[in-house]
Amino acid sequence: MQAVQLVEAVGPQGVAITEVPEPVASDGQVVVDLHAAGVSFPDLLQTSGSYQMVASLPAVLGAEGAGVVRSAPLGSGLTEGQKVAVLALDGAWQQTVVLDPRFVFPLPESVSLTAGSGFLMNYLTVHFALDERARSRAGETVLVHGAAGGIGTAALQVAAALGMETIAVVSSDEKAKVAAANRATHTVMVDGFKDRVLELTDGRGVDVVLDPVGGDRFLDSIRSLAPNGRLVVLGFTGGEIPTVKVNRLLLKNVSVVGAGWGEYIRAFPDYTARQWAGLVPRLKDGSLIVEEPKVVPMEAAVGALESLADRTATGKVSLSLRPDAVVE
Repeated sequence: MQAVQLVEAVGPQGVAITEVPEPVASDGQVVVDLHAAGVSFPDLLQTSGSYQMVASLPAVLGAEGAGVVRSAPLGSGLTEGQKVAVLALDGAWQQTVVLDPRFVFPLPESVSLTAGSGFLMNYLTVHFALDERARSRAGETVLVHGAAGGIGTAALQVAAALGMETIAVVSSDEKAKVAAANRATHTVMVDGFKDRVLELTDGRGVDVVLDPVGGDRFLDSIRSLAPNGRLVVLGFTGGEIPTVKVNRLLLKNVSVVGAGWGEYIRAFPDYTARQWAGLVPRLKDGSLIVEEPKVVPMEAAVGALESLADRTATGKVSLSLRPDAVVE
């Protein structure tokens, strides 16, 4: 079968399409033929060896995808031919994967395979950040940095489904349109965002900040919090890892918490089933919307990664793994 592997840790140019043997399922595992797989920021970090978990090369990249069940063990609740999304932490940029049933998620009919391919990493991450780490509630206001990217658009959609207002921070008019299309209540430009946030909230500030960017906007994010506000650190796409003087937390009675969803589910693998049980009803009733990603062929994997590196990507990007297949 074909796979996209990292063969040299030199950045996006180190990936290549290769032929690899199909994986063999052990007892209790599910075999899934993938149709598409999501491209995420950790994949970009892997290409330069800068992710916290460095894989031995060559390594199949990707951690999420969607496809059709080829076979499943009795009692798994999965059936042959079923449309599913998967978490394949050992590599999803390949045409077939074998998995523990806990990491295979039946997709509602309303969610296509392409949309499902880019759903789990971003949507479950922001659900974890809002629900488990920030303990957010309906009616609260969330400030979302990087709001036109994959994690940002997912954050806007999940927050809307949870009954929260959102303020999307963007860097261009084009990205403001992307955020608005993903149900942002308000959009503000990154330059001067703190003052604009205080204007929109009548000086109170926001209840939650979701920050996948870091860098020099971190301090103003803390200043944008209302009393009892929570800033959730999701990553550092801006490159710089910021620091905070904890007296600021004391004076305003605010919190800074981390949301490392990948590490959390490695420690608590059953947690994803709880998340899925909470999100599926919202997918079915339409309150949670999964936008279609930009789908590119496997041959365009380098460009897909580079679009994350230079922050030109808007929304989610996925790789088509079976271009001749009918995707529904």
